Formats: sequence, structure tokens, C-alpha cells
Amino acid sequence: MHASDEHRRQKRHDALIVFFGAILLTIVILIRTRTLTVLSWWTEDLDLFVLPLTTLFLTIVFARLVSKFLNNYFRAAAGHLFTVDRTRYALFTKLSTLLIYVLGAGVIIYLIPSLRSLSYSIFAGAGVLAIIIGFATQKTFGNLVSGVMIAVYQPYRIGDRVSVAGEYGVIEDITLRHTIINTWDNKRVVIPNSKMDEEVIDNYTLEDPRILGWIDIGISYDSDIDLARRIMREEAMAHPDFLDNRAETDLLAGDEPVRVRVVDFTDSAVMLRLYFWAADQPTRFKMGCDLRERIKKRFAKEGVEIPYPYRTIVYKKDLPKNA
Repeated sequence: MHASDEHRRQKRHDALIVFFGAILLTIVILIRTRTLTVLSWWTEDLDLFVLPLTTLFLTIVFARLVSKFLNNYFRAAAGHLFTVDRTRYALFTKLSTLLIYVLGAGVIIYLIPSLRSLSYSIFAGAGVLAIIIGFATQKTFGNLVSGVMIAVYQPYRIGDRVSVAGEYGVIEDITLRHTIINTWDNKRVVIPNSKMDEEVIDNYTLEDPRILGWIDIGISYDSDIDLARRIMREEAMAHPDFLDNRAETDLLAGDEPVRVRVVDFTDSAVMLRLYFWAADQPTRFKMGCDLRERIKKRFAKEGVEIPYPYRTIVYKKDLPKNA
């Protein structure tokens, strides 16, 4: 769903709430002032029915206003906030809204005598009830606690690029119950916070988004290793996304900005590994794809062979009889 569609849908919901709330408040005023005599029979039970409904309406409106105010405030200040602040403020908004609904529910229970007496009985048996509710909602409560811990300790934040449970993408939202990841192919993966708390998470953005990449390319045993190494270095350094990550000590020591190592000998190839630095994970993937193509073309142009397995097939009927 596009942002504009979501915005229109939200406006329709707000309009419906205001419309029905206005009707409800009008009825309350008319009955209280004895203007609406048709419903005078309702006057005695006014507190029992209308006041809880009015409280429910005011709770919903107030929660939406607080949520909208905080969202607009944080959105306006987004350019001045660090990523960690945006994550905490997003969860703060959700916690504030939840608290308003909880308080509203408490007021409604207090206004309804039958629910009020029931709540007294419930509190009297709070020990047994706590055990029952604990078993019934342990997953939900676990997700809530994990969401708070995520906001406090920040293992990942909104906007971070992560890999978790076989999925790679960007943290799009963190709610009190779950985390939403927007994957590289534009899927939305919803993972409960308690599950995220148990998983090993690769965070490519936390502290420093720069990342080391490498590609392996095999050359034939007859090819010139020094020539192949030079071509691979030149192509890496000529790439528009090339990042020179050498420290000052590396520069003084004369270290190369790109390294190529012989890492293995296979049946048909000498394996060379090119190490390069990229600004972030998506850039690393793009550079790896580009460099494979560029190096392949340079090898073909300068006579460096990329081998493939050869097979010699011998037909038995062609062999000499004395073989």
C-alpha cells in the first residue's frame, strides 16, 4: 500500500471517529439539559451507558491526537536526531498510546458498576488470576518486554541493514510486539520481538557501515599470476565505488589499497582472492558483481585464462587389441 493510500485511509478513520463522537456528545448534552424528552426514559441509566461510551470515544481521540502529535514532532525533528533516537522515540510513541488506552479502560471499568464489582473480585483472587494470565499471555508479554529491551539496548535500530533468520533487509519499524524488515526484494518480514531477541543478528550498519568484500577468481596454471593480480587491482581501484580504507599507519607502511592473495590450488585453477572495501553492504554486493564482469573482460583481452574442467573420453573399441 502506498503512503498516499494509507494517509487517505487514516483520514477516513479519523473522520468516522469524529462523526460518531459528535453524535454521542450531542445526545449526552441533549439528555443532560432535558432537551431530548423522547429519550427521557434513558436519563436514569445515563451514567451506566453514555458515560462509558463517551470515555471510550475520548480515549480513542486523545490517543490518536497524542500519537499524531508525537509522530509529527519526531518527523519534523528527524534531521536533527540520530538513528538511535528515532528508534527510541518510535517506541516511546507506541508506549504512550498504549498507556492512554490502559488508563481509559480503567476509567470505563470504574464507571460500570457490574464491571467495578467484578474487578474487586478479580483483585481478591489476583494470585490465581496472575498465574492463569501469565500462561495465556506469556508470548505476548515476552514480545512486549523484548520490545522494551530492544529500545533500551539498541542491538538494531530503525533504518539499520540486518541479516536475521535467513532474511536480509532494512529495519522498517519496531513495535511493542514485532519488528518489520523490508527485504531487498521489497517483502515485509514480520518477526516477533521475542524471536528477534533469541536470533543471532548480523547488523551491517551499527557503529560503522563500511564492510570488507572479496571475490574469488581462478586462473589456469599456465597464466601469469602477477599479470592477473595487477589486472584485478586496477579494476578494483578504477571502480566508481572504490573505497580506500587504509589507516595512516598503513599509508606510511606503503600498504596497497587493494590486496590480491593466492588462496588455493584446485584441480584446474589457481584461486586468487581480491579484497576490497565498500561503503555499505548493498555497495559491496554491487561492486562484487561489477568486478567479476570487468575482470573477466580484461582477462580475455590480455590473455589470462579462466579455466574449466577438461575431460578426455576414450572409446574402448578404438584402443589397440594389445593395449
